[in-house]
Amino acid sequence: MKKSTKRLLGGLALAAAGLGAIGALIMNKTSRPKRGRLRERDSSRDKWARPGMKVTFRAELMPGRDGSERTFQVTDLLSSGRVLLNGVSGEHAEKEFERVR
Repeated sequence: MKKSTKRLLGGLALAAAGLGAIGALIMNKTSRPKRGRLRERDSSRDKWARPGMKVTFRAELMPGRDGSERTFQVTDLLSSGRVLLNGVSGEHAEKEFERVR
């Protein structure tokens, strides 16, 4: 094969790779906002507790107490997913509470 033919084929291969990369970049940019909006909307709905909601500690954490004595009201939901409760000090995680039926 002649040297000029090799250069021509090499140039075509390089151009094809460049066009493929540009196409992938354009496709990625157009799909990104949709995914971001969906994640944002879903994460706002997936909160396990909201301010004003009543939550009940699991019986293993407060043995010997009735369910009404283990129930507290959520005052604030932190960005980490933990909550602050009215009448109880500290931050508490979802695993510490009974599931809502």
